[in-house]
Amino acid sequence: MHLPVTNLVFCLLVFQPFVYGQLDYKFYDYTCPNLTKIVRFGLWSAMANDTRIAASLLRMHFHDCISNGCDASILLDETSSFRSEKDAIPNRNSVRGFELIESIKTNVEKVCPNTVSCIDILTLAVREAVFLSGGRYWPLALGRRDGLTANITASNTEIPSPFESLDGIIAKFTAKGLDLKDVVALSGAHTIGFSQCFTFKFRLFNFSGSGAPDPTLDASLATSLQTACPNQDESDTKLVPLDRVTTTRFDNVFFKNLVNNSGVLASDQVLMTDNRTSAMVLNYSKFPFLFAKDFGDSMVKLSNVGAITGQNGQVRNKCNLVN
Repeated sequence: MHLPVTNLVFCLLVFQPFVYGQLDYKFYDYTCPNLTKIVRFGLWSAMANDTRIAASLLRMHFHDCISNGCDASILLDETSSFRSEKDAIPNRNSVRGFELIESIKTNVEKVCPNTVSCIDILTLAVREAVFLSGGRYWPLALGRRDGLTANITASNTEIPSPFESLDGIIAKFTAKGLDLKDVVALSGAHTIGFSQCFTFKFRLFNFSGSGAPDPTLDASLATSLQTACPNQDESDTKLVPLDRVTTTRFDNVFFKNLVNNSGVLASDQVLMTDNRTSAMVLNYSKFPFLFAKDFGDSMVKLSNVGAITGQNGQVRNKCNLVN
């Protein structure tokens, strides 16, 4: 027996998945209806005073989710029970923005006490930061709960390094349920990113003992980076934008740079030279809307890695402390 078209459409609407697990697009519609506005205002104010904050929040969110699941464990201070992930090698002196998330959380608590988790605030803040930087706005299912502990060992071992091989990076992504497209798309976050000189200085002066820069690095960029990062230890922590063309705008210029051998990090430039990823880099360099869509889709996947829902975890009163 065939269902009438109207009944078939009704069934599709009713049974179409509306949530990711127990995450829901309307999770706070009644309990905290102005949540997105509060988060967006907090980001707008911060970005007016700090052009790097959007990139910093992207880094914080990625490091939280890829190492221990999206549970806001990266926000926790050290206690007698665990060491803080803030002290992990990939996070120490490189992840920032903790005060901003705490400030937004305080403002949310004034309006919606004991309702919104820190991890949902961080996840929303990253989306708003990208959007306010010129990137795509993507829908987010909410309802994550905060973790009860931190795992510095996971942070030290599971976060990809700028010195890592592409095989190693892919392995760390796939271990979290992400795939090759996610590797390339999420690398596009570097369009507004910065990196310290020590992460790429080995490419500038005596690459593989040659006495010359990395031959895969554009010569004019190599000269510019040598000036910005002289071959002295004092320059190791100096910050350099990963996209020197449109540093604060979230766009696809990062991929155009890779096509032109102007990727600052070796772990980024390899995306253009490896047969598994080069076609995606080329497509993203040519089609900005494709990159915007895939980046949003990959961010949704990332934000669901290891998410805690239901009665597990908690909604922290302060993001740096377990209740």
